[in-house]
Amino acid sequence: MTFDADLNACAAMVERADPWRFRAAMAAPVEARKLLFPLYAFNVEVARAPWVTQEAMIAEMRLQWWRDALEEIAKGGPVRRHEVTTPLAGVITPEDAKLLDELVAARRWDIYKDPFEDAGHFERYIDQTAGHLMWVAARRLGATDEAVVRDAAFATGIAAWLCAIPNLEEAGRVPLLDGTPEGVSALASGALQRLKSARAGRGKIPAQARAALLPAAHAGPVLKAAVADPQKVSQAALPDPRRHFALRAMVSRW
Repeated sequence: MTFDADLNACAAMVERADPWRFRAAMAAPVEARKLLFPLYAFNVEVARAPWVTQEAMIAEMRLQWWRDALEEIAKGGPVRRHEVTTPLAGVITPEDAKLLDELVAARRWDIYKDPFEDAGHFERYIDQTAGHLMWVAARRLGATDEAVVRDAAFATGIAAWLCAIPNLEEAGRVPLLDGTPEGVSALASGALQRLKSARAGRGKIPAQARAALLPAAHAGPVLKAAVADPQKVSQAALPDPRRHFALRAMVSRW
């Protein structure tokens, strides 16, 4: 696969909408980018689908379009022509497509204004979105230790979620089960422990697969800030991790 018009379009989409993952992909080897850009562009499209309309039925239809495309990929037959689905179909397996279908299904929560049912529901949401995305990327690049990848992904997902809290609340969502300072601090602390666990198992991830975990490089400073001062979450005052990310990405560390 070469960097054709579709791959370039995917890269541009990720650069505009998901700068953290764009930086991670750019820090990866060129061959890895051919996987990461379609995968991250898919995630961009699915993540924004519930937010481009106020009509729940239209949002459901947008997500269903992606589920139908993933079903086509899973069946191994013709896949609808699209600047994201076309390159994506060339780099993932039917098993990956089924995991990504769960990711799309989890995003239905974003359409409505109901709170999460319980802690298990919230953790599944993070695992099926951030977790499935990172695991598909990592195993396509040769990783086999799912626990390490999912620990890194959970920390990454919680860090991104905490950064999004002000926007989610402004949109009428109830993003946290416990939005008190103590609850926020506990959530960030738990995610930080999983990041530490993932880093302790870094050696289990093959060198060629570590690019998939680079998005976790931004999680540490965000989580530490939320533990130390949970009020920064509601104040949209969490640290900008770009400098920290750049330094770690230069040596492919997360």
